[in-house]
Amino acid sequence: MFLTAKLDETRVNYLQLWQEMAFSGVVVKGIVFTEFFALVEQTWGEDMVDDLIDHTGPSSGGAYTSVGTYEFEELQAYVLWLAERTNTPASALIYTFGLFLAGQFVKRFPVFFEQASSLFELLSRIEEHIHVEVRKLYPDAELPHFSHQLEDPKTLVLHYRSRRHLQDLAHGLIQASADYYQTPVEISRTTTSDADTAEETFTIRLL
Repeated sequence: MFLTAKLDETRVNYLQLWQEMAFSGVVVKGIVFTEFFALVEQTWGEDMVDDLIDHTGPSSGGAYTSVGTYEFEELQAYVLWLAERTNTPASALIYTFGLFLAGQFVKRFPVFFEQASSLFELLSRIEEHIHVEVRKLYPDAELPHFSHQLEDPKTLVLHYRSRRHLQDLAHGLIQASADYYQTPVEISRTTTSDADTAEETFTIRLL
């Protein structure tokens, strides 16, 4: 079942944003593509994956390895085509991919979740622990930057910065992580993004 995002006015208009930006030279690891295809196949079937590749014509040919490095523009094309084909906002697709990807991370990297006793502990370890370990597996990975502040025992502020403008993906990852720890939360967002870099502030409050 496809999960749509209940997002407010901070929802990103990816069609307008990506049409205004040039992503030449921006890359992502193949694991992002293989997991995106897994979500598409699980939700719409294997034929939709084939249609996605046929209609967008990626330079890679649509063949990815998890450790390979590929142009971000290919993911951009996939998301925009799939959004039009399924009549689903691109922001909802990316948010749902974040929910899905978190579940895959639990399977692939369970130690990251097991070593953190709570959602806030997990989020506070992203930059200085989790990303350090990820770079050991994928040395050339270009990862988003995170910083955080604990405002009070029930409120954590998480700052996201990335050239790829995937703040809705980050939102989905945060929400799915909260679900993993069975922690009800309210997540609000503010943005100071420009054409070059996405900068998003997530305020996560325990309910």
